[in-house]
Amino acid sequence: MSAGGHPDRESSPREILLIEDDPVVARTTEILFRLAGYRLEIAADPVTAYSMLARRRYDAILLDMNFTAGRSDGEEGLACLARIVADDTLACVVVITAHSGIRIAVTAMQAGARDFIIKPWRKDDILGKVDGAIRRSVGGGAAHRSAAVGPSVGSALLGTSAAIERVRALVRRVGPTVAAVCITGASGTGRSLVADALHAASLDAGTKPSRIDMTDPDQWLALDHAAGTIVLRHADRLAPHAQARLLDRLMPGLRCITIVDDVAPLSPALRRRLCTIEIVVPSLAERREDAVLLARHFASVAGETYGHAAPRLTPAAEAFVAITDWPDEVRGLALAIERAVLLSDDALIDVAAIRPASPVAGPGGVTAPAFGMQDAEKLMIEAALKEHRHNVSRAAAALGLSRGTLYRRMAQHGL
Repeated sequence: MSAGGHPDRESSPREILLIEDDPVVARTTEILFRLAGYRLEIAADPVTAYSMLARRRYDAILLDMNFTAGRSDGEEGLACLARIVADDTLACVVVITAHSGIRIAVTAMQAGARDFIIKPWRKDDILGKVDGAIRRSVGGGAAHRSAAVGPSVGSALLGTSAAIERVRALVRRVGPTVAAVCITGASGTGRSLVADALHAASLDAGTKPSRIDMTDPDQWLALDHAAGTIVLRHADRLAPHAQARLLDRLMPGLRCITIVDDVAPLSPALRRRLCTIEIVVPSLAERREDAVLLARHFASVAGETYGHAAPRLTPAAEAFVAITDWPDEVRGLALAIERAVLLSDDALIDVAAIRPASPVAGPGGVTAPAFGMQDAEKLMIEAALKEHRHNVSRAAAALGLSRGTLYRRMAQHGL
């Protein structure tokens, strides 16, 4: 520690996430913490913060309590705090509230915040509060990060839809228990992420679980040394006699998290052993309102990976994402966005960059060579024209259409 009580700046700097919608306040705070030897990143709203928390852990999170102009009740901040703490009980959150917001600060402390700061704050106060909160946290900041590699418990399960919130709620309820959990749903929906979140919420979170593909005979040997939690895949693809062998090999006290396409092929005895709780991961079509949020997240991840600054989807591209049923579900969307970021020159991703080469299905499974449903096509054309200030040539290029085709589509939609 330095003489002033702040972290030793010769060691790895502590990482702070600031959730603040005011760009001036955010920039001022970032400069203050940077000069003090911290590394501070900024999220302008809770949704962006969830995406950032899904990519890394932070030693502390500074959370403003209001994000909408005219709001002062702190409800937005309290909702964000509840989500962060539910996803990661070790999260070190320090809330920022106005002088008149003492009641909000007290409520936040009761909800899991480690401390609070009253505006207007002095630089020594905010630095001291954050440093003190980190030191009091379980694991002591940097140790917390290194001891828990990867995102926090449920933060990787991004989305605001009711469908994904039901999954998060089940993970929070069942994760800390020893109950056997069977995860079903289509391939590519994020079943492995749910398994990881369950394990991260368990008493075995400090150990790496054994992952066994039951269709690979060589991997059966891992059952002989398995302890704590194991993640099984494809048990539903085993023949009845192989399922009976698997049941005999599963030792008492071993917690099983099982990923299958369907529980129906499992024998009743094996289903009883593996499926105390079933978590069905929804398809992207069942959580369509999450698609754009996920696309933005994947763009940010790819931007960091390939060194592209702040990739952004055009309005037309976001409209296309929202109405498309992606091959390979969320995983297919992630691949399309990653490819678009890698190939983009100006960090701007348009429809032509993400549209799959083969036809894709729109809502209801209707397949069309262009964009699917008529209303969605009209929405995307309108968005592209607005984005390019009604320059038809540029809008056509962004949509991956010829100029003549776009003119015909515009006529069809009365544009």
